[in-house]
Amino acid sequence: MRKGEKMVDLIIKSKIKSAVPDMSVAGDVAEALNKKVLKLLDEAANRAKLNGRRTLQARDL
Repeated sequence: MRKGEKMVDLIIKSKIKSAVPDMSVAGDVAEALNKKVLKLLDEAANRAKLNGRRTLQARDL
């Protein structure tokens, strides 16, 4: 995420519990996971741009 940009919520909090039904999930897990996903997407977008593409592809991840 770039400086000054508003964070986008990509994680559905209710789905985290579904993914790990045998665990309790702390309230800050969704925010931490969201930050990791945003970082991953930013890195993937940069990779696509470096390869001269404007389309994000699975291989960029």
